[in-house]
Amino acid sequence: MKNLGFGMMRLPVFSGPADFDYEELNRMVDAFLKAGYTYFDTSYVYHDGKSEEAVRKALIERHPRNTYTVATKFPTFMMVPEEQIEDIFRSQLEHLGTDYVDYYLLHNIQNVYYDGYDGKGGIVKTTHLFEHAKKWKEEGKIRHLGISFHSSAKLLDRVLSEHPEIEFVQIALNPIDWDSELVQAGPCYEVIRRHGRKAVIMEAVKGGGLASLPEEAEAVLKAVHPDWSIASWSIRFCLEKEDVIAVLSGMSTLEQVLDNVKTSDEAQPLTQEEREALEKAMKIYRESAPIPQSEIDQYQGLMYHGVPVTAILQAYSICQIQPDPGFSDDNNYLKNAIAEAEHRDFTKGLEKQTVITADGRDITEKVETAAAWLIEHTF
Repeated sequence: MKNLGFGMMRLPVFSGPADFDYEELNRMVDAFLKAGYTYFDTSYVYHDGKSEEAVRKALIERHPRNTYTVATKFPTFMMVPEEQIEDIFRSQLEHLGTDYVDYYLLHNIQNVYYDGYDGKGGIVKTTHLFEHAKKWKEEGKIRHLGISFHSSAKLLDRVLSEHPEIEFVQIALNPIDWDSELVQAGPCYEVIRRHGRKAVIMEAVKGGGLASLPEEAEAVLKAVHPDWSIASWSIRFCLEKEDVIAVLSGMSTLEQVLDNVKTSDEAQPLTQEEREALEKAMKIYRESAPIPQSEIDQYQGLMYHGVPVTAILQAYSICQIQPDPGFSDDNNYLKNAIAEAEHRDFTKGLEKQTVITADGRDITEKVETAAAWLIEHTF
């Protein structure tokens, strides 16, 4: 279970996203390596495009290349034209200061980028991204090829069937996303295992949203383990999953590194008592959202543009109790669900659809408000 990964998306900074506190970052990197952990995850776009450079300065220039592994990602969502793809990959190697990347991912594979809004082929296929990546691997510039994924288990099943070259899949997974109707972490994880691939887990603490909980929920967890941090419960939930290369935590301070390392060092599969306590705490957490899950459950079976109303309301409501609601992972899923169901671009507008409950209540405005917010904050 010692597979904690260092996510390089929330690094310590001074005045802006690219103004790194290298003294603190170097301490964090050194402590992580000293504890026996080796997986570092970055991207072409993190920290205004400077995270790869930070990895070079804090890690690659300061430690032997055989003492760690680096993962980075191609910016699929930037809709890069074919003629610029090779240049971007070369620039990533230059940013990192390395001849090869241990784990390379096509970043943010989803319905819109894989199939396009018409269902016939998005940017991934039209720019032959997989063909480029396979060539880079043949040249020894990539050791392992994977994808990060933000869409339905149905699409993931098809992508893995169509691309046997994919060795691993990075998905959002934590105690809330596990049974989220839109994020579908549990079903996606099972698809990965069914295809015999490995997983990388991101959003293990849901962008910090599960690092603190409502007082009643925290009391449930503290009653079982008063010495565990609240964040460690989510980390442990992820660490016990099988066929996982790394459980990523986006760490911003040395204290967070030390807490996560301690959690991973001590982690054992959750006991029945611990599992029940975590489930109870997550239920309280969902009930604390603006639209409680108990209310959402009353709308089972209702649809809005091919998507369950319960999924839309659940995603919207959970976003509102995250540290940064506009950057919660849930924001990225509704556009793909509608694209999958109706082959349409929801940013161009959706015609009016009335939503009436079985007992005659009109909840159209509630659903439209939630959908509009998710549309506005999609990325």
